[in-house]
Amino acid sequence: PQLILMDIQMPRLDGLEAIRRLRALPAHAVTPIIALTALAMPGDKERCLEAGATAYLTKPVRMRGLAEMIEQLLHA
Repeated sequence: PQLILMDIQMPRLDGLEAIRRLRALPAHAVTPIIALTALAMPGDKERCLEAGATAYLTKPVRMRGLAEMIEQLLHA
């Protein structure tokens, strides 16, 4: 994929671990990953970025903001 949208609160494997595993794969070492969360807590953004996310958004997501972020990341 050219870009990944990763939900941080997933039932079996949390999004942070999924991001770490993706980053360990050569094919996804530089793929942009946008971390998404509905339950934003202090420090969440930092944890997502430390895990390897390229960007961070909270839900509900403004579609215009998401579209602009995707555009930026795909043309960076």
